[in-house]
Amino acid sequence: MDSAADTLITVATYNEIQNLPPLVDKILEFAPDAHVLVIDDNSPDGTGRWCDQRAAGDPRVRCLHRTGKLGLGSAIIAGMKYGQEHGYRYVLNMDADFSHDPRYLPALRQAMDPPEGPAADVSIGSRYVPGGGVRNWPWRRQMMSRMVNLYARCLLGLRVRDCSGAYRCYRAELLDRVDLTRVRSRGYSFQEEILWHLKRAGARFAETPIIFADRELGQSKINSREALAALWIIFRLGVRNWLGL
Repeated sequence: MDSAADTLITVATYNEIQNLPPLVDKILEFAPDAHVLVIDDNSPDGTGRWCDQRAAGDPRVRCLHRTGKLGLGSAIIAGMKYGQEHGYRYVLNMDADFSHDPRYLPALRQAMDPPEGPAADVSIGSRYVPGGGVRNWPWRRQMMSRMVNLYARCLLGLRVRDCSGAYRCYRAELLDRVDLTRVRSRGYSFQEEILWHLKRAGARFAETPIIFADRELGQSKINSREALAALWIIFRLGVRNWLGL
């Protein structure tokens, strides 16, 4: 690891050639001292090839190529393991579709070790704290998101307001206390499950307000089948949580 870079910013991609080039530029504008790891699931649109070309000319950009579409959760875990193995202090994950604005990167990083107040082990870019919100979402989707968060908080005993958002900074030292091979979720319930494991490991959480914007380019990867699977996994974890297993 470059001694000047203590933060690894991970971005999971599948067919994000429209978004990734400008996103990497924006990330490095707001976090010029960080490294960016693109985890690409063999995108047929050339996302991985573009990443290799960018990495060849910019040592701050790295690429991790996977054999196929293996799921968001497993991609984030791959990024976490890369960060641990390469000695980064923080692993910060964000989406590839500009729903997570890079302008919030400084605030997320600062929340980990603020000048005043307690340090955090996980800093969450939160839609549901004062100053946060969503843009370009129909009211049904907003209601569904809030209900899923309430569902997860009640079942898993989580106190954070935004359990399902993926815009997060993790302290790598704390990730060492979690057996990532025990994380079962490979899709969208990963976000709630990893918080549950981190809570059990004694994590301190902080939430930083963000405005979440729906993607403008490319296609969304979530579907109703994955959403139902996520609810089922959270329910199973909730049973373990309440039974103390």
